[in-house]
Amino acid sequence: MNEENVIKNRSEILFLYDVENANPNGDPLDEDKPRIDDETDINYVTDVRLKRTVRDYLDDVGENIFIREEKREDGTQKTRSRRLSEFLAKNKEDFDSWDLDLDEVKETSENDLNDALGKVSISELRRALLSTYIDLRLFGATIAVENSTMTEIGPVQFNFGKSLHKISPEFVKGTTVMPSQEDVEQGTMTEMWIVPYSMIGFHGILNENAAKNTGLKKEDLEMLLEGLWNGTKNLLTRSKKGHTPRMVLNVEYNEDNFHIGELDKTLELISEKNDKEIREVKDYYLDVTELLEDLNNNSSKIEKIRYNLNPKIQLRCKGDEISEDEFKEELSSVGTVKELKF
Repeated sequence: MNEENVIKNRSEILFLYDVENANPNGDPLDEDKPRIDDETDINYVTDVRLKRTVRDYLDDVGENIFIREEKREDGTQKTRSRRLSEFLAKNKEDFDSWDLDLDEVKETSENDLNDALGKVSISELRRALLSTYIDLRLFGATIAVENSTMTEIGPVQFNFGKSLHKISPEFVKGTTVMPSQEDVEQGTMTEMWIVPYSMIGFHGILNENAAKNTGLKKEDLEMLLEGLWNGTKNLLTRSKKGHTPRMVLNVEYNEDNFHIGELDKTLELISEKNDKEIREVKDYYLDVTELLEDLNNNSSKIEKIRYNLNPKIQLRCKGDEISEDEFKEELSSVGTVKELKF
């Protein structure tokens, strides 16, 4: 591991995306309804859903991913699959001291691995896995090996994403038309829950102490930010189509164990419409006044800011509309700025 390339500074991640006429994160225990806080009517999305978006994108572009979602053989359900057996099979020659019976190793069952693994050097396994899989370096995992558990705490952790406004989900019925074997058009009823519109904000922390433990590299962070942006754009299934990334902001600090915190709570939607009447990004301004104030107040502790901004989002600061160039200028007064190009 090249220690010079390992991340040494703490940083915060602010990620915003919106959803139009889609289901950002259905609850399978409640008719797959969008997740809504009944007390506040705020739409929320789990961190697991966001991490899956990133993993799927990284997998698509050829990065090694340890945890992935796959369809079962009947094509109807999905199961989380870990690539431990695949990894062991490919790297057996590097671990001759391991007593492996690969015929007993099955990709879909981790319990089978306990029977297949003999005397394994857990530290050696840990090192090899972390050097191979980017999602382990980012998010960590719990892996069962030979009557023991290897738990790796990931340096990147996100809170649940929350909408910046109240929303009201809708139940939609429709007809899907498909030709029969006799080429006669037939209609099949379809039903699904959607949100008409939701602007969702995620807040994350990259812990520099955990980054040293997993060997998180600088290019891993770049791939994470790319995965947030492009992975969200690539949510093109029937229930997910309608996701658009609007802002990603990565604030890197130069002081150990310090971060501002809760950057998502510094943002506010300003609209002439009531919350539940908002239907598109043109219906409001995103007020960044408090965000920029917090960054300016802590400028001496900020090393670098990386960002990307969707051109259609409308920004406001101190009561006035500001352009992307003006937003970038404000960020530049805080620290070194890198505009991300995805």
